Amino acid sequence: MPTDLSGLETLKDIRRMMEKSSRFISLSGWSGVAAGICALVGAALAHHTIDEYYQLNYGTANACPECLRDKLVVIAIGVFVSALVTAFVFTYLRSRKEGVAIWGASARRLLWNTLIPMLAGGVLILKMIDLHMYSLIGPASLIFYGLALVNGSRYTLGEVRYLGLAILVTGMISAWFPKATLYYWAFGFGILHVAYGIAMWWKHERPASETTT
Repeated sequence: MPTDLSGLETLKDIRRMMEKSSRFISLSGWSGVAAGICALVGAALAHHTIDEYYQLNYGTANACPECLRDKLVVIAIGVFVSALVTAFVFTYLRSRKEGVAIWGASARRLLWNTLIPMLAGGVLILKMIDLHMYSLIGPASLIFYGLALVNGSRYTLGEVRYLGLAILVTGMISAWFPKATLYYWAFGFGILHVAYGIAMWWKHERPASETTT
């Protein structure tokens, strides 16, 4: 019996080593929380900007739809950059803590497999802006981001796939409710990311003393 148990433990160790070599498993749950908070702050700023425009400028000589568009684009870029930076910082800290290289073969595979759908979505969104198809920008960003997470989940934590599917479904539903696009956007990029981040921290990053109590 002891021999069988030791053999089982050896197989588990081999499996863990293979998983570490083929998957980037240093994604931090705090990265998801931070990205979600950035998205919620951005959604609040966008909501305020849109309300201000319609209350003060819409239908007047000072109305400037292009100005509103440009402000929203700046907010979206700010959200993307801040989420990317915070995600990198928390992931880097976890990688250092676990002694895992942050830029290995698995990280490169993850990057390319998430980047391709996002780049395709970015090109489509730029064309939508050019055609003034603003009501579809939110759904498109959710859909392509969800596809990127599903595609990249093969090279990182399996739970990323479920986050991607949830965001993908949110994007598809939001396409039918253009007046509520911002709320769906906040839910998909904000609340779902926060919930995912907390769940991942609870499952993978809690201190050992907390997991045993």
